[in-house]
Amino acid sequence: MPAPKGQQAGYRLKLSGKRTEGCEPTRVGPRPFLFFADECPMSLKRTPLYATHLAAGAKMVDFGGWEMPLHYGSQIEEHHAVRRKAGMFDVSHMRVVDLDGAGSRDFLRVLLANDVLKLTPGKALYSCMLNEAGGVIDDLIVYWIHTDHYRVVVNATTAEKDIAWMHKVAHDRRIPVAILPRRELAMVAVQGPQARALLREVIEGLDGDAAAAIDRLKPFGAAVVDEFFIARTGYTGEDGCEVVLPADEAPDLWERLVAEGVAQCGLGARDTLRLEAGMALYGQDMHETVTPLETGLAWTVDFKESRDFIGRAALEKQLAAGNLRQFVGLKLLDKGVLRWHQKVATAHGEGETTSGTYSPTLECSIALARVPAGVKVGDTVQVDLRGKPANALVTKYPFVRNGKALV
Repeated sequence: MPAPKGQQAGYRLKLSGKRTEGCEPTRVGPRPFLFFADECPMSLKRTPLYATHLAAGAKMVDFGGWEMPLHYGSQIEEHHAVRRKAGMFDVSHMRVVDLDGAGSRDFLRVLLANDVLKLTPGKALYSCMLNEAGGVIDDLIVYWIHTDHYRVVVNATTAEKDIAWMHKVAHDRRIPVAILPRRELAMVAVQGPQARALLREVIEGLDGDAAAAIDRLKPFGAAVVDEFFIARTGYTGEDGCEVVLPADEAPDLWERLVAEGVAQCGLGARDTLRLEAGMALYGQDMHETVTPLETGLAWTVDFKESRDFIGRAALEKQLAAGNLRQFVGLKLLDKGVLRWHQKVATAHGEGETTSGTYSPTLECSIALARVPAGVKVGDTVQVDLRGKPANALVTKYPFVRNGKALV
């Protein structure tokens, strides 16, 4: 199969993006929506856009060992900018990992719960990477570039663990695959109803072929053009793209996007946007002791083929046992704010919120929760808010998609 435009034989892949950033912030006390550490130790990692964030007046916080922007003045305004026009996020703390070699496809079919045989060149697949007990090591996106070349984007604080696990699996299964972390790359996510149009205007001034590729991208599609990897993916429930490029070129792209009217957005807005969109966060909604079957991610597990992926036996045993906990949405009916790790009392037993926040779009508090089997959409449950029960409505999720309220 020929290489995509802008990529020649022997070209070292320069690719991009991922749906989720998944790291567990340090919990030190109440904040508007997330929990962060106020002080940033000198040992924190920094992205190539660190100086750009400081120059823009960003509030920098410790986010899973990375010094990242929480907001640039108003988290609410940044949230609305993405829902109404366009905003951008520095997601360079995500780890890009390239896979190459004759065994790369077989490797991914063992490594992941979803099946990369579904992919065509230039398409992306969301999946969980499981341990033998079926617990989630990480959630990730994998892109098939061409022939034996794949790109995986994993979460920031799980990156070293993930890469070590990949090496172990390749070694134990004796699968010939090269695993190449790409620490020299940066990633910028541009999201919102006008995001692709504004990104195209900016990229047009840098690379005409890359700009044209944006027009052709379908959802969950990606293109490699010269030094750009552009994927029509995101973590906000809005249209947009994630762009991977050499780290030293990221500040220029960022400044050009600012000049074009794209709002600078921090992790605070990213969290409220992803929660409104019903998107899970690694370390809160899922982790190594819970399976995708109880995290609303059964749709990402492919049992159709007789494929011996890691964790399959444990998942099949869990399915056979039945009585699985459900993953649901909650909308607070009383005063207060839903957070993570709050007890949920139901007629069928106790559950727990896994993520919670105030929704700027809905102007009420919402949460994702893991509850016992038997709880139904439309039920009223009670959430423990600092020792006081508060009524919440069980809903479907996402709560918001493409700027429209769904609950």
